[in-house]
Amino acid sequence: MEVMYFVAAGSTLALIFAFCMFLRVKKQPEGTAEMIHISEAVRKGANAYLKRQYSGVAIFFAVVFVILFGMAIGGYLSFFTPFAFLTGGFFSGLSGFIGMRTATMANSRTAQGASLSLNKGLKVAFSAGSVMGFTVVGLGLLDLSIWFFILNAVFPGDISSITTNMLTFGMGASSMALFARVGGGIFTKAADVGADLVGKVEAGIPEDDPRNPAVIADNVGDNVGDVAGMGADLYESYVGSIVSTGALAVAAGYGMAGVSVPMMIAALGVLASIIGTFFVKTKEGASQKNLLKALRTGTYISAAIIIVASYFVIRILLPDHMGLYGAIISGLVAGVLIGAVTEYFTSDTYKPTQKLADSSETGAATVIISGLSLGMLSTVAPVLIVATSILASYYCAGGAGDFNLGLYGIGLSAVGMLSTLGITLATDAYGPIADNAGGIAEMTHMDANVRERTDALDSLGNTTAATGKGFAIGSAALTALALVASYIDKVKGIEGGFNFDLSITNPIVLVGLLIGGMLPFLFAALTMDAVGIAAQAIVIEVRRQFKSIVGIMEGTTEPDYAACVDMCTRSAQKLMVAPTLVAVIVPIVVGLLIGPAGVVGLLTGNLITGFVLAIMMANAGGAWDNAKKYVEGGAHGGKGSAQHKATVVGDTVGDPFKDTSGPSINILIKLTSMVSIVFAGLIVAFHLL
Repeated sequence: MEVMYFVAAGSTLALIFAFCMFLRVKKQPEGTAEMIHISEAVRKGANAYLKRQYSGVAIFFAVVFVILFGMAIGGYLSFFTPFAFLTGGFFSGLSGFIGMRTATMANSRTAQGASLSLNKGLKVAFSAGSVMGFTVVGLGLLDLSIWFFILNAVFPGDISSITTNMLTFGMGASSMALFARVGGGIFTKAADVGADLVGKVEAGIPEDDPRNPAVIADNVGDNVGDVAGMGADLYESYVGSIVSTGALAVAAGYGMAGVSVPMMIAALGVLASIIGTFFVKTKEGASQKNLLKALRTGTYISAAIIIVASYFVIRILLPDHMGLYGAIISGLVAGVLIGAVTEYFTSDTYKPTQKLADSSETGAATVIISGLSLGMLSTVAPVLIVATSILASYYCAGGAGDFNLGLYGIGLSAVGMLSTLGITLATDAYGPIADNAGGIAEMTHMDANVRERTDALDSLGNTTAATGKGFAIGSAALTALALVASYIDKVKGIEGGFNFDLSITNPIVLVGLLIGGMLPFLFAALTMDAVGIAAQAIVIEVRRQFKSIVGIMEGTTEPDYAACVDMCTRSAQKLMVAPTLVAVIVPIVVGLLIGPAGVVGLLTGNLITGFVLAIMMANAGGAWDNAKKYVEGGAHGGKGSAQHKATVVGDTVGDPFKDTSGPSINILIKLTSMVSIVFAGLIVAFHLL
């Protein structure tokens, strides 16, 4: 019980640090009046989008709350679950909102900082990203602390009842994360694709040129998708890994001490991440390798602190089970390695992306082919890394002797991977801020050296964003695996024990596997198609404005930016409904038709294909983007060349890969697990087969 006071203190520390970083960013000069005007336009568009999104999401949450409350009355759920569903969604959405508000405040300040020095621009963008990172972990630990104290007051000393109730709390966070990721992803990529295809390819004007009507919508999209969406996504992973590991601790017989371990590691991760942020700095004229090293230094120092601190956590709380320390380290190391592999495949510093840029010599088709090949190849190492982490954590925790002990070890590896989320997410959220800063530099015609610096920061941001997505997907796989184990344990505990055959020869399990294996492809198809539909509308609108508004191309008339922002907003809100409902409805329908064994098959198939597909899409998209940046830097004819146009086409295909479908799939595999856990009682009672 005393550990929870430490967790609450960790939450407070994270939120205080986030507030200090917010004040640091706010104190920086905003730049010229023109820069402030553009920044305010982006902020206004982002706020308008989130207001409309949250209005729609509120209806969904109200409907689901009523359903969950009805299930609680019927005895299929705890009465705490409907209310925890609301708090999970609220804190998830709040973390994304705070991060987005900070990012839209920081874009012009980053551009102004870059006018002074590269290090100054990096510092401002990273400080703003830190607000996102530490808000997520702070609110996540706050939500957990509040509910733990409430449940402990209702079930004093009954850790089994506490963890059983807390296990269902992640559904709200998962639902909000999916809305934020899918809706934000459709918005940002519709604007980005539309702006690139008409502006760069057809009209031959530079990226972020103020004459492009979709340029403000593009910058708005960076914030609502890559900041607010990513924040809500990783909030859900963070909370989900902790509560699922706590439930597995009880199943393994570790009691309160076992539940305390992931809580303590998460709280210590806050302190480690704060220390790591002070080591992020660079010098003028730094190469991409130098800039990556600057961000990686902070991350590695945080990881090293956790490696040391975790030893003492296990030594104090579970001294007779030191193998658990190996499980934590396996997850932490796996996270670092996945980041390194993603960096290798997506940064233009390395051969894979350079080779992808070389394929532009023969046109857009070969760029597409090479990018798909790169994305598929890039799945090998992450799969092997996660597989190794699973085996290492399972056997280090004692899985050879007790299955439940091994599952607890896998849960701890997920917690270890996410322990330094504060600084890891800061390096990710930094990316769209730097991207916006580059757009403002271009739109306000700042000196060429400023654009050089913001381009360097933007290119780095592409890599850190891709690395962050790899990290999010890897952590999602481990978290989802822990949730599948928790689902099995929950079903078996219903009404004194529900036994079911989970062998691969059971046709019900096999059918579930097939449906689950198909689900990520269905989901990706719906989200890709949504981006395509929305982007077509933006393309038509940009073409219309170029033809009908006199003076746009001469720069004497300002385009109608608001029309594109509003069009993207309406399209995103409409088109995100179908994929979101698929994620919620399919596991319930499958469970009611073929029972809990079929659900286990569905969750497993969904996890396996979703993990691989998400990595492929995220890495291919990141590589296409940086191949374009590599050509824009002067390779293969530079900007405006035929090779450049070929890489722009590749980038437009990669945009929904890396920023809509790919990152949304990792929420899909967790949300289906959470929905299955929440509806387990109903499925056990009413399934047909």
